Parts: sequence; C-alpha cells; structure tokens
Amino acid sequence: MAIFYDRMGKPLDNREASQRILNRFLNWVLDLELLFLTWIGLIPSHFIRLFFYKLEGVKIGKGSRIHIGARFFFPANIEIGEGSIIGDNVFLDGRDKIKIGDHVDIASEVMIYNSEHDVNSDDFHATVATVEIGDYVFIGPRVIILPGVKIGKGAVVGAGAVVTKNVEEFKIVGGVPAQVIGERKLKDPKYRLGRARLFQ
Repeated sequence: MAIFYDRMGKPLDNREASQRILNRFLNWVLDLELLFLTWIGLIPSHFIRLFFYKLEGVKIGKGSRIHIGARFFFPANIEIGEGSIIGDNVFLDGRDKIKIGDHVDIASEVMIYNSEHDVNSDDFHATVATVEIGDYVFIGPRVIILPGVKIGKGAVVGAGAVVTKNVEEFKIVGGVPAQVIGERKLKDPKYRLGRARLFQ
C-alpha cells in the first residue's frame, strides 16, 4: 500500500516521493528569494535594485533601469538589453526566457507571462514558452503579454491590451485581444530614451 500520493491521488514510489519533497523544499527557497527581491524592489535607488537583480541572475544591459516595485519569477531567465526603461510595478515571469531588446520603453504595471496552465489537460499542468520583445518597442501601461509572443522591432502596444499572438515590426496594436490598429511611420529609429525617474 502506497504511503505517498500526488495531488491527483496517484500513488508515488519512494523515489518519486523523495524527488517531490526535494522539489517542494527548493520551491520554498525560491519563494524566499522572490520575497527578498520584492522587498529590494521597494528601495528607492536604481543602483541598489540593479545590484541585487543582477546578483539574482537578471541580465541587464548598460543604461537600462527597472523602476520601483518590480516582481519576478525565476529572475535568471530574464534578459534586458541596453538603454531600456521598465516602468514601476511590472511583473516579469521567468519560468521560460524573457528577452527584452535595446531602447525598449515598458510602462507601469505591465505583466509579461511565459507560463500558463493547459486548461484542457487532465492535471491542469503548466506549459511554458519564450517571450521576445524587439528593439525600440513601446508597451503601454497595464498591458498583459502571454506566453510565446514575439513583438517585433519598433512595435507599439496600446494601454491595457492583452497580447496573445505575435506583433509584426512597427505595427501598432491595441484591445483585448490585441489587434492591429495602425502602423508606425518611423522605420529607422535611433532615439535614446530619457533618464529614468531618480527615486522611482
């Protein structure tokens, strides 16, 4: 008779049970690290926050800044290019890769996910897929980007949009789900973003 069972009631042998116990412990450690990063994210200093974000494995290019209140999941899978500015209270899911290009402007309260539940599976398991955001993209406030999405160079995502599929270069999208609503006239951007707010 089995002593251990998974969450679906399936019996586990000793090896499977030991692996799950170890995984649970490692998840607790990760949860503590993420709590620590959440507290760090509230310190009103870009340099202190960036120091600890990099220590936790976030790859942050020269001149890029992340405003106050950012939250992460598996920070080591997150890569931000040069000269990009990430707004306050963003959520960056790192259960798969997130690649953010150079000179990207991400507004406040944006959520970028790369893991979601398979609602049609028997065990409701999670699936993961990389999110890629090209250079010179602008993402408006309170946008949600879902797993597997690629946003091309120079694209614009309007405030409050939910991006469920790829966005081509220089397209402007908006709505729920996001649809093309225009196209950017500037095709060869070379601008640099202004400085990040000092104590935010």
